[in-house]
Amino acid sequence: MIIIDHAEVPAALRSRKVGERMLRQAVEDARRDGVNIIPLCPFAKAQIACHPEWQDVLRRS
Repeated sequence: MIIIDHAEVPAALRSRKVGERMLRQAVEDARRDGVNIIPLCPFAKAQIACHPEWQDVLRRS
């Protein structure tokens, strides 16, 4: 299981989709390893909600 509790991008890198790329990598890692993601971070939750193709890795309770 991957718990994303905080995603922070330095101010100098904002508006470059660095946060989205980090989440995309987490989704790819979860798929590769056969684990689920629990997005506690508001940014991660919002991004996963905006990408239906990523929602297969969400932990279903």
